[in-house]
Amino acid sequence: MVALSKLAAAVALAGSASAHTIFQQLWVNGVAAGQNVGIRVPTYNGPITDVLSNDIICNGGVNPLATPLPSAIINVPSGATLTMEWHHGGNGPDPNDASDPVDPSHKGPIMVYLAKVDSALTTSVTGLKWFKIYEDGLNVATNTWAVDKFYAAKGFVDFKIPTCIPPGNYLLRGELLALHGAGSYPGAQFYMSCAQINIVGGGTSSPPTVNFPGAYSGSDPGILVNIYYPPLSTYVIPGPRPFTCGGSSPTSTTSARTSSATTTSRTTTASSRTTTTSSRTTATSSPRTSTTTSRTTTPTTRTTTGATGGAPLYGQCGGIGWTGPTTCASGTCKYSNEYYSQCL
Repeated sequence: MVALSKLAAAVALAGSASAHTIFQQLWVNGVAAGQNVGIRVPTYNGPITDVLSNDIICNGGVNPLATPLPSAIINVPSGATLTMEWHHGGNGPDPNDASDPVDPSHKGPIMVYLAKVDSALTTSVTGLKWFKIYEDGLNVATNTWAVDKFYAAKGFVDFKIPTCIPPGNYLLRGELLALHGAGSYPGAQFYMSCAQINIVGGGTSSPPTVNFPGAYSGSDPGILVNIYYPPLSTYVIPGPRPFTCGGSSPTSTTSARTSSATTTSRTTTASSRTTTTSSRTTATSSPRTSTTTSRTTTPTTRTTTGATGGAPLYGQCGGIGWTGPTTCASGTCKYSNEYYSQCL
């Protein structure tokens, strides 16, 4: 029971979060392309929850994209190290915002996909063929998620462009998946933006591809999952495994960096970046062994609709140990699991 009470307290802290995130800047070998330059950025930082919607491709729809679409394409050398920069708001970092780059209650994987296109400036996102080049999920031994490392790194995620894929225009789809409410579907929260890039140099490989929508199902074990209890012994990241030129999975890293980079060939004006990330230590829990008594919980589905003073949209409105509001100022209180109900 002690383990359960501690767990419930942790979930209660997670539930007040209505903070989200936006991928809004791309760095090429340590050089910034510029805030919102070459990225199809949504005007709202809310999640996509329907994996069968076209909104799952590059956002938009319920989170309308900023218009006009970007007029820049970011040049990327084959094999370059790219860095996605994400923030809670749409205007870059906010040191006074504890939810920047995302509320720390949000736990889950981070992924990157590419789709070859004729023109990154004008292409529609529907019907494209996507292949994954990066993923990072859960370290079971330390109970550390990719999003935990992302938070500690101030919203920066590094990955490499495969050297064997053909040169030309691509859309680059950066995706963060938050699983704090994923005990029922739709409950997992998807955040994504698509950058317009041009790969210079490369090879002739043809990676296997997937479609969006289509790559994910609401019943996938990495999408429909209770991350709180019992502790996960494994986690399967949604979608295909990342493509690599040698056929092995790339090493996933979200590292602390101090970058002083030289400018690479690009179509955008980039500023040199020095990111101060000194002495950052991420506290992670040791592997947990919990002994609990068996019990049966019969939840009721909450259908309380908006009331002044209730929880905000996407905020928590119920669950074991929850002492906050049980009504929603916006949306309807929906049961996800015995520890978590959310205003949707």
